[in-house]
Parts: sequence; C-alpha cells; structure tokens
Amino acid sequence: MLRIILALIIATAALASAPVAAQAGKPVHIVVAFPPGGPVDFVARVLSEQLGKELGQTLIVDNKPGANGAIGAEFVAKSAPDGTTLWLTSVGAIAVNPALYAKLSYDPQRDFAPVSLVVNNVEVLVVNPDNPARTGAEFAAATKQRKEPTPMASSGMGSMPHLALELLADASGANLLHVPYKGAAPAISDVIGGQVAGFFGDVPGLIGHIKGGRLKPIGIAAAKRHSLLPEVMTFAEMGIAGVDSDNWYALFAPARTPHAEIERLNQALRRALASEPVRAKLIGSGADPAPSSPDELAALLRRDSAKWAQVIREKRIKAE
Repeated sequence: MLRIILALIIATAALASAPVAAQAGKPVHIVVAFPPGGPVDFVARVLSEQLGKELGQTLIVDNKPGANGAIGAEFVAKSAPDGTTLWLTSVGAIAVNPALYAKLSYDPQRDFAPVSLVVNNVEVLVVNPDNPARTGAEFAAATKQRKEPTPMASSGMGSMPHLALELLADASGANLLHVPYKGAAPAISDVIGGQVAGFFGDVPGLIGHIKGGRLKPIGIAAAKRHSLLPEVMTFAEMGIAGVDSDNWYALFAPARTPHAEIERLNQALRRALASEPVRAKLIGSGADPAPSSPDELAALLRRDSAKWAQVIREKRIKAE
C-alpha cells in the first residue's frame, strides 16, 4: 500500500511539472506586434541574448505586425501556455485598444498572464527649435492667446501622443488642434519642418533629434525629470498636473501558463535587466529598465486601462 501511495505522489508531481518540462530545451519566441526596427523591437533585441542565457534556451524575436497590435496579440493568446511564446507589448495594444475598438480579437484581462514590466518610456513634449516657448507652460499659454487652435501632431488616433496632448489640453486649457499622422516618423518630420507646432513622443524615439538640435524639448510628462534630459522640467513642476503619460513595455504569456513558469520567466527577466550591458543600452536609448512582479504588472494594467478608457470616452475618440 505504501508503495502505491508513493507512486501516486510521484506521478502527481510529474504531471504538475509537465508544462515546464515540456518547454525545456525549446526555443522561446518573443512576439513583437510591430515591424523590425521600431522601439519595441529594439527593446526585444537588446533583451534577447541575455534573457536566452538566463533561461538556458534560444530566444527568437518574432515580428507579427498589423491591426494596431491585434495580430501579434491574438497569436500569443492562442499559443500553448508553456512559456515558449511570449508577448512584448507597449501600453497601447494591451491597455488602450480595448477602449478604442468596439471589437477586439483578444481580451487583455482574460487571454494573458502578466510576467513583468520591462521598461518605462515617458512622453516628452517637443517643438521646433524656432518656437519661442521655453517650457510646456509657456507653450500652453501662447496657444490661448491665438484665435485659431494650435496644430499638434500625433502618431494616430488613440496613440499615446494623442492621449498625452488631450491631457495637456484639459490640464492647462491649451487651445490645440489634433493632427493625426500614420506613425511617429511623419509627425516628427512635420514638427521639424514647421508644419505643426509640437508633438508628444517617447524619449527613445526623440532623443536623437533632440541631441542633433532638430527638436527642442519643453516638458516631461512624468513624475520626475528624465536622466537624459535633466534640464527639462516636468509638467507638475510647471504647475500643470495630470499630464503624466507612460508608454511602458511589458511581457505577457498566454493565460493558463503555470504559476511556476511565470515565476521562472519573471526571475530570468529580472536578471537580464540587471545585466550591465543590457541596462546601459536601454538607459542610453532613453528607456528606463523597470522590472516588476506579475501582480504589480496586473495592477498597473488595471489602472492604465481605466485611465485611458476614461480619456477615450470623454473625448469620444474613435479608431481610424
């Protein structure tokens, strides 16, 4: 009888560890729902080698762009919950899209298991160097002196640059005209060319233009100043509260991935982000490495989903 009981215990333990054992030695795919060369892809590729070492597995960055992140998200949601298919996403596809689109092929709360926050990417307001405004407060005040609204670019309807400018308009009373573009690159070009007055964007996507003197930073939409732009005040320091906008990137696994595997992935990611070469590349780009627990990421997702849903509802923003 004792032998039978022991055999049952061993068999149960083997079954419990089966999902983890099944993925041992298999390559891990990090799905990026955007084309190669973009900021999310950059972070994935900076992480990939070191994270692969920490996991003891080959790590492959798999680009699946399209439908504002939905194609990549749906692929991961339908993948086996064994830790071999992960989703590195910006805040838009996971926390903004549910409020922006009437129908989605995935449910962020139901279809994914949080692994960890990866980086924070705060928004910075930039203008043409010829613009006389030295701060975001001066920029907002100047718009109120003009009869016509001041045109501000975004990378598209419901994008983080769009939502950030809506927060600025509400917080400061700035008289702004939203001009949506198809992506950040043409929006930035038109700020440099003087066709539009300003643009909110992630520091990593703008730091090269700022250092090259093609754009002037005049406000940080975060609780503290940015390490690469220490002279640029936050909007709160200017007396304009409520503009904070963080286009964070985070790692998710398919729902029903075992807790033990989520924890293994989380600890490996923490070690990878603590690696000095990885940290140096991310910080040098303007991204802020910020690992978290799965529960902390889940709470952040709930907060930002509610925050951006309220902005989208109040401003009646519709997807293009």
